[in-house]
Amino acid sequence: MKNVKLLLSVLLVVGLLATVSTLMTGCDEDEPPALTLTTLMAGAIDLNGAASATGVPVDATITAEFSTEVDETSVSAITLTREFDDANYPATITVAGKTVTIDPNDNFSTGTLFILEFGAGLKSKGGKLLTTAIERNFTSEGTFAVPGAIAHWTFEDNADDIIGSFDPTAAQIIAVTYEAGRKADAGKAASFNGTTSIIEISNGDDLMNNGDWALSLWVKPNSTLAKGQFVLGLGAFNGFQFEINGAYENCKLAASYAHNNPAGAGQFTEDLWVDATGNLDWQGWTFSKDYTASGGFDDVIKDKWTHVVFVYNSGDKTGTAYINGEKAKEQDFGNWPVDSNQTFATGLSYKGVAPEVVNELAFGFIQSRAGTLWDAEPWGGYDQPGANHFHGLLDDVIIYHKVITQAEITLMYNSGKP
Repeated sequence: MKNVKLLLSVLLVVGLLATVSTLMTGCDEDEPPALTLTTLMAGAIDLNGAASATGVPVDATITAEFSTEVDETSVSAITLTREFDDANYPATITVAGKTVTIDPNDNFSTGTLFILEFGAGLKSKGGKLLTTAIERNFTSEGTFAVPGAIAHWTFEDNADDIIGSFDPTAAQIIAVTYEAGRKADAGKAASFNGTTSIIEISNGDDLMNNGDWALSLWVKPNSTLAKGQFVLGLGAFNGFQFEINGAYENCKLAASYAHNNPAGAGQFTEDLWVDATGNLDWQGWTFSKDYTASGGFDDVIKDKWTHVVFVYNSGDKTGTAYINGEKAKEQDFGNWPVDSNQTFATGLSYKGVAPEVVNELAFGFIQSRAGTLWDAEPWGGYDQPGANHFHGLLDDVIIYHKVITQAEITLMYNSGKP
């Protein structure tokens, strides 16, 4: 009898173990598979490697492949952040099975580190959460540029605007070539021959906004033709122009400004002139860097890559010029006579009137070929043999409708300098 009871007990235990085993096996079969990242690509660039990826195209779309299908309702756990200012970089995120596509709403700013995170809230269709957040970072192509530009021309074998739509047509590009720029990260630069080279951009007046404004560019003038250099211009001073004088002693931004002076009318033109001698004898000039003790301004800009930035702050009515990351000149319209148009300035504003002045921004000259201003002048007509066409290299021309700071400008210079 005892043997029978023992046998029954053994059978009962075996049965229970079998049942538990079956239940456990059933649980394993019902457990959703873990969600793991298998590949992460920005075009042809692998973002999932051991080292941080570089040279990511500014227009790249990111594709992530996971081990199992992803729940599209959980993609809010995916974030793209710009490291420079810790700002969220908006993107459209879509899911197709195991594939997640991250398409930034705007092109990446150049030379910028971005952080992509797949947060622990991301889950598979089976409800399996990521146990640990996945973070990858990468740097966009080119050298650093302050985000928020209206237009940016990098001249990578073309003259297209990588931010907006200010692209020239083939007929608007004359005798321009592209060659190695100031450093490998900066890519190529546009080369101008000093006699006929020009790039024309339609609707250039849209680049002026009667408010905060900034222009940044890298330039390397070639001095062999021994003349002044009209680097760029939008109908000359009827819009804005940047030029370097023939002795390479100074440079300036001449621009047209709107105002709201109830006693005045029209617009006024003013030069933000880097005199380079420390001169403060003109009304409104509040700072002027003296380059004479260090070899003169020509030692800074003649036949050398130079970073030039002009900023207009409409809030305090100041214009500031920066050369190679340092403040070179500042003027304050508030220091003009109280009844002058300058004290009522609102911002840069186009005042050109066709047919003499045409609203095309020109790289390589003071105005486009369609404009007739100064056509008879030996230095000012496009077809004049001795006209002050730009001769040299131009790169990373960027226009902002906002103020960019000294700290941001210094970052741009340090990132882009040869």
